[in-house]
Amino acid sequence: MTIKEGDRLPEATLHVMKDGRPTAVKTSDLFGGKKVVAFAVPGAFTPTCSQAHLPGYVVHADAIKAKGVDSIVCISVNDAFVMDSWGKGANAEELVMVGDGNGEFTRAIGLEMDGSGFGLGKRSQRYAMIVEDGVVKKLAVEAPGKFEVSKAEAMLAAL
Repeated sequence: MTIKEGDRLPEATLHVMKDGRPTAVKTSDLFGGKKVVAFAVPGAFTPTCSQAHLPGYVVHADAIKAKGVDSIVCISVNDAFVMDSWGKGANAEELVMVGDGNGEFTRAIGLEMDGSGFGLGKRSQRYAMIVEDGVVKKLAVEAPGKFEVSKAEAMLAAL
């Protein structure tokens, strides 16, 4: 079942880099008691993700945070090492780069896709959401092959 607006995010363990090591972080810690804009990409370093999706959030981070957002979280079914390296290369210091290496969170919210035809395996669909204290207030899931509703400008307008 796909998560929808008004639903609470499920508890899951994701990973971020901290002090040079992958560190577990619970969804309740990432989203609890905060207003968060989260976006997910099918893969770090892939074309649309690297050339448009992540850079848009880097460019608009200050404007998004000025709307009362506590953090901007980028999620991908990649490991924390990859997410950290991708974030550093994209100057994403204002974002929290989160690895869902096993895809547990992505499966739990029903937004997994099968990229096996492209050699990617199971990945996340492209989406963005506004979450307040763990509850999804706005969810924008892209149609396959599209990049419109989950971009930073769309989330900024939704705020």
